[in-house]
Amino acid sequence: MSRFPTTRSSSSVAGTITSVIRSRYIGYIFFLGIMLAKLIILHSGLHAPNIDMNRQDKLIAVGSVMLLSFWTLWLPRRGQTIALISLNLLLTLVIYADIVYYRYFQDFITVPVLFQAGQMDALGGSIFALLRPSDLYLFADWILLIAFGIGIGLYRRYFRTYRSNTTFSTHGQSHYYARTSHFRPSSRLMRVLKRSANGVVALVLGCILTFGPIHSYATTWAKGLFTGNWWSLAMYNVTGLIGFHGYDIYLYAKDHLGPQPELSQKEASSLKLWFNEHNAEQSTLNDSFGKYSGSNIVVIQAEAFMNFVVGRSINGQEITPNLNSLIKENTYFSNYYHQTSQGRTSDADFASNGSLYPLVSGSVFVRYPDHHFDTLPAILKSKGYSTNAFHAYEGSFWNRQIMYKAMGYDHFYSKKDYKIDEPLGWSLGDKSFLRQSLNIMDTAESIQKPFYSFLTTLSSHHPYSLPADKQGLDTGEFKGTIFGDYLQAVHYTDEALGELVSDMKQRGLWDNTILAFYGDHDNSIQETSYYEQFLGKSLNKLDMHQIMHQVPLLIHLPGTNSSVVDSNPAGQLDLTPSLLHLLGISQDPYYLMGNNLFSGRERLVTLRTGAFADAKRSYLPSENGQFDSGTCYSLDSREAIDVAGCSTGFETSKQRLQISDDIMKYDGIKMLRKEESAP
Repeated sequence: MSRFPTTRSSSSVAGTITSVIRSRYIGYIFFLGIMLAKLIILHSGLHAPNIDMNRQDKLIAVGSVMLLSFWTLWLPRRGQTIALISLNLLLTLVIYADIVYYRYFQDFITVPVLFQAGQMDALGGSIFALLRPSDLYLFADWILLIAFGIGIGLYRRYFRTYRSNTTFSTHGQSHYYARTSHFRPSSRLMRVLKRSANGVVALVLGCILTFGPIHSYATTWAKGLFTGNWWSLAMYNVTGLIGFHGYDIYLYAKDHLGPQPELSQKEASSLKLWFNEHNAEQSTLNDSFGKYSGSNIVVIQAEAFMNFVVGRSINGQEITPNLNSLIKENTYFSNYYHQTSQGRTSDADFASNGSLYPLVSGSVFVRYPDHHFDTLPAILKSKGYSTNAFHAYEGSFWNRQIMYKAMGYDHFYSKKDYKIDEPLGWSLGDKSFLRQSLNIMDTAESIQKPFYSFLTTLSSHHPYSLPADKQGLDTGEFKGTIFGDYLQAVHYTDEALGELVSDMKQRGLWDNTILAFYGDHDNSIQETSYYEQFLGKSLNKLDMHQIMHQVPLLIHLPGTNSSVVDSNPAGQLDLTPSLLHLLGISQDPYYLMGNNLFSGRERLVTLRTGAFADAKRSYLPSENGQFDSGTCYSLDSREAIDVAGCSTGFETSKQRLQISDDIMKYDGIKMLRKEESAP
């Protein structure tokens, strides 16, 4: 019998409770359960079509968390508790950041995006507008944890008081255990070995739960995903969120650490052959080639200006009256696609001026400003043009200050060059911005004619909150919604466009200037119900795809006043080859992937996701990246047809994306130029 039966009996309940609370196994299992719940919350909040979270996906999620946390089982109890709490906080922040980022970009944060973190400081109100009250569910466990901590504190305080009233017995116990502890000299070593074994078991189990299902996916319906072009959602559908970030880190390290990859001779020859054939196809010498030689060029890239509003009215008011009027006298491409990815506005800029596809991850402006590209400003500069960029925002945003110099602009007029006499949204209102920019073009001694001017507007940027005195539309049933705010913002930008055109005519610039106006990307408003309510009809998947990916392109050609509506598919990569054609500049010496819109040839337009459209069909890929899982639509019937009908376009699109990626990754144009100059 124990020397201290009464004392030990009276504290047995407390000891049991303490043992349960402090159990490393229960704490670890609780951590796994909490993180699985948070990953399920993230998935349910994505509302990504055709992506479920089945039993195997949940196993991957649990296994991924185990791979991140197995080492905590090697730590002493207190160290493990601190480590798990820290991991919980870190993963919660990552999950929440991904949720907010996805709501705007329809994508997940990647390592290159983190190098663009300075962009987030400027997003301010846009990020705030993306927050939801339901997001608090992600932090519910922290409320419970705080309450639990308070409870433990009160519990310890109570039993500390209790022990102080049984000093003699407690002292006797301590003396007893001190006298007997020397009979267990290996107990500490055994605990260390046990912890190590538990950690190894968790590591092995984590690998099985994670890589078993992923291997099964990658060898069946997701075959080829890890070797070809990959789309973030497709990767997430296979690996889960934690696996997606792990693979992204691996790819970034592979591309940026150690020796830089180079094109093989065979790969370089293949690239050269493709561009030779492509240029031969696009260099059609018809009546429009060189017809506008020597004209000034003004290109306006309008923030989030989408095509579905063009020609539409609300409560008897035209949303874009000025653009509608211009369409009646100029050339309008009614099925023009933005081809952006994570770089958004900078992607639209690069695709339009560089005629290459954006990156899957991050922005070309941030990742590859030191690589060589054949850009419109550089080409025109070599032909005697004065080239200038205009954007009334911070010059460092999207790394423009550096990238614009590399692209061949003579000067970049940023926020510091403007008088902020119409403060609006992020910076200067579009009306004042366009007016001041045109004045610089027309009067600055440094800008000689002919000139190329590239302008990026800002007022119609998310979250579209114009002050009341700038709201010119009666949005009726949409008043007070983000959709109604968007219509107001687009209407304001359209008014600014109308004032610019009037000013150009008064200054005598209209008749010797090619003006191109297009939208940079979608508005990030994904709710189908808004568009169905606005358009007054139900929408299928193809309808929504076109709404979210089509922006207007209007091109004013000097001396013409007849309307030409081109309904064949076109995209942002096509702008530079088309403008060069109009000026009579052959694209043969340059590495441009876009179509010449004035060649009269049929066109295929490829998006970064692998979706494409030609004159008869449109292909929408599935999230697993496999061709057979995608949907092929007839543009005549707007119904799904046999997917085999899109096989040729799919392979062509896949090849184009790979060629563009090779140009980016290997600085391919620089290497091809070296080969050209070699004796």
